[in-house]
Amino acid sequence: MAQVSINRDLGEWGLSTDSGERARLLQSPSVDIAPKSEGEAPPGGAGGGTTSTLGAIFIVVNACLGAGLLNFPAAFSTAGGVAAGITLQMAMLVFIISGLVILAYCSQASNERTYQEVVWAVCGKLTGVLCEVAIATYTFGTCIAFLIIIGDQQDKIIAVMAKEPEGPGGSPWYTDRKFTISLTAFLFILPLSIPREIGFQKYASFLSVVGTWYVTAIIIIKYIWPDKEMTPADILNRPASWIAVFNAMPTICFGFQCHVSSVPVFNSMRRPEVKTWGGVVTAAMVIALAVYMGTGICGFLTFGAAVDPDVLLSYPSEDVAVAVARAFIILSVLTSYPILHFCGRAVIEGLWLRYQGMPLEEDVGRERRRRVLQTLVWFLLTLLLALFIPDIGKVISVIGGLAACFIFVFPGLCLIQAKLSEMEEVKPASWWAMVSYGVLLVTLGAFIFGQTTANAIFVDLLA
Repeated sequence: MAQVSINRDLGEWGLSTDSGERARLLQSPSVDIAPKSEGEAPPGGAGGGTTSTLGAIFIVVNACLGAGLLNFPAAFSTAGGVAAGITLQMAMLVFIISGLVILAYCSQASNERTYQEVVWAVCGKLTGVLCEVAIATYTFGTCIAFLIIIGDQQDKIIAVMAKEPEGPGGSPWYTDRKFTISLTAFLFILPLSIPREIGFQKYASFLSVVGTWYVTAIIIIKYIWPDKEMTPADILNRPASWIAVFNAMPTICFGFQCHVSSVPVFNSMRRPEVKTWGGVVTAAMVIALAVYMGTGICGFLTFGAAVDPDVLLSYPSEDVAVAVARAFIILSVLTSYPILHFCGRAVIEGLWLRYQGMPLEEDVGRERRRRVLQTLVWFLLTLLLALFIPDIGKVISVIGGLAACFIFVFPGLCLIQAKLSEMEEVKPASWWAMVSYGVLLVTLGAFIFGQTTANAIFVDLLA
């Protein structure tokens, strides 16, 4: 593979030339990568990581699957039925996989090991800063969604345990949604979010995988052997309009977004080669597609157009098997929030140090005070917003638009810049095809992000 001459002028922001230090600060906590030193061979060389091909597939699947699973039945309803939902997912999967491959190609060309470092190196400082801001905003919004999910599932569980009807009337104060979310957040999430390192991610990964597969199994089983009181509403057979199909895209983007953590996974492989990586992400995305499709189809056909944006809320509170699924989701979210906060906090820390022109190696006391302050502000803001934005569908729509930027826009910009940096005098047809494809990715991602933002501003706010 030809090495690409890229923009590596990072001194304009007073940035340290040791990108390995920045990578260790900003890397995904899901992967253990060896530090990069000066003069180290590119990732495609012999100095790879320790992750096997099967291990990489598992990590990518784990990064892809998560709480977004709960919204796929509603996405099928929004898209206009099973046929439209399947067609939309299959079409988007091609672009999703290609984006992952493009990121690996640019990581190898730039010798960078994290998503934001690749964008910084290939596209320059302005796009790099925008990428870091987008990552911080995305992780912040996802943390809000996680708190809303906790509240949704706790409402159903408490209704059964307290043996009282769901809803605001007649419930004691200690079963109030705002109180239970706040209590859970202060007791569990805040203590897990303050530490500098997060060594518990292996347990979070295990809980996430088990919970995801269990939820999928329950939804499929409940469709095959439905309870008597569960009768589906109207089953849509066609989309109401093309706009309705596009409105389902943010949910799909949120579900399949694993691109930010994909670059560290690629560089953690024993032999990080683009061809091998293509097979890894294809296998991982096919597995994720099967899970999402099974959940989406069966959940939609069980409840029809009346399916809730969080499909577990559509099931009766008294169902024991579904209650176990709710408990799994709560445990998974409780441990996933600190990991996402860690990623967002690391990006904010990097932006702050770069703006201040301070080195990453500073006294521990200043770092601890800043970390505690950042964590408290992040935690309180996400908690307050989650208490007053109870609709998970709106939050997923907004952060799904940002996920489209990570899947389409930034990989497309990287591909365009990488190809434009090649110095051949006569451009072959493949060169023009790659540039055109990059433009297509950027256009598609910008369209999804723009539509989502317009809906949030002109539909939700005006309503």
